[in-house]
Amino acid sequence: MKLGLALSGGGIRGIAHAGVLKALQDNHITIDVIGGTSAGSMIASLYAIGYEPEEIFHLFKKHAKKVIGMNSMPLLSGIQNVMKIGSKKAITGLKSGEAIEEIYDKIAQQKQVKVLKDIKMPIVIPAVDITESKEYVFTNQMPKEKVDNSQYILDSTIGKAIRASSSFPAVFSPCRIKTHAFMDGGALDNVPVFEVKKQGADKVIAVKFDADPIDETSNLMDIVMKTIDIMGNKIAEESLEMSDLVLNVTTDKVGLLDIEKLDSCYQYGYDCVIQNIDKILNIRDDP
Repeated sequence: MKLGLALSGGGIRGIAHAGVLKALQDNHITIDVIGGTSAGSMIASLYAIGYEPEEIFHLFKKHAKKVIGMNSMPLLSGIQNVMKIGSKKAITGLKSGEAIEEIYDKIAQQKQVKVLKDIKMPIVIPAVDITESKEYVFTNQMPKEKVDNSQYILDSTIGKAIRASSSFPAVFSPCRIKTHAFMDGGALDNVPVFEVKKQGADKVIAVKFDADPIDETSNLMDIVMKTIDIMGNKIAEESLEMSDLVLNVTTDKVGLLDIEKLDSCYQYGYDCVIQNIDKILNIRDDP
């Protein structure tokens, strides 16, 4: 029985996925197929390449500031610009995303991995072509079942695939590859359960983030995060129904770019697995 893991996007909160992987490892639970969207693609890729969960955590922490390099106020300004239909700024972002590509290419090359095909573990990374309004999947192997072959991209470097999936509107400009202009995969496939199943996983565990409640203490950034979570979870409803277990990681009002809360997020992911370990073991052991 092959066990798959589908990791959602979520900005800085994505480091919780490394905590999830660490807790699974500590309980001798092996992942055979992995997929991730946006921040989930960063964690999924490093794991598939061969980095240990703790190594992933430290790499994410080391490079987070360079990758993000901003706080919530410029983000809110960027969102306003994107909302100005017809403005030139509507198709740009505050950052190009080149730092993501460069960093993850360098990290991958330390494991003698340059392109997706160099990875042995099946991996899927969704992105959305904003010009076609269509989902594309970066992967290292074609699914076994009959599919639209044009949907899959196998000749990408690691960094380019992650950058494409992580180009969150307003924060990053679209990632241009040939005729494509890719934006965050969460726009159409925030938790890639179906794509993980297509790669041969018999059972799939989905990991997503709970939307924090809004109250009288909430600020504008909290409301933006709540909106993003509602949209992401709504988009993922059909995909989540295909999973065998959904782990909802609560991160206690961690913002999209709250770099100072990385340690807490890692622990949130770890704790979520421990709290659901019996369910996970039942899924793994159920033929």
